[in-house]
Amino acid sequence: MWFQDISRLFEKRSDPQHLHALVEMSSEALDTLPVGAIRLGADGTVLGYNQTESRLSGLSPSRVIGRNFFSEIAPCTNVREFAGEFHDGVRRGELYAVFPFLFNFKPNPKLVTVTMYLYKPTGNVWVLIKSDLGAPGVPS
Repeated sequence: MWFQDISRLFEKRSDPQHLHALVEMSSEALDTLPVGAIRLGADGTVLGYNQTESRLSGLSPSRVIGRNFFSEIAPCTNVREFAGEFHDGVRRGELYAVFPFLFNFKPNPKLVTVTMYLYKPTGNVWVLIKSDLGAPGVPS
């Protein structure tokens, strides 16, 4: 296992070095992570989508890769707190954010914790999504 303590991926740290391992992971290794992992191009196009995220979202990787995450795949994320943070970070050339987000799915909203990280050498943004099942006020 690449990450001994997955919870570290969702803690804001002064230095995101611990996230560099994502870049070196094969698709197969990414699929073993217990959290959703999405790799986006600077324009928001989905470049990678692991099996855990596929299970969380109900969307197969073949259905999402090559499409815009914010406008075509998850339009509920096209808000200041998510897409705005993404676009601002890409524009600055620096992005490392950890925040809660509510996917307002009907009839079962899903509270998650999101980590977004821009890997400068490629310009790709990694979006990690951890389901917060059992969070107060959110059905599991």
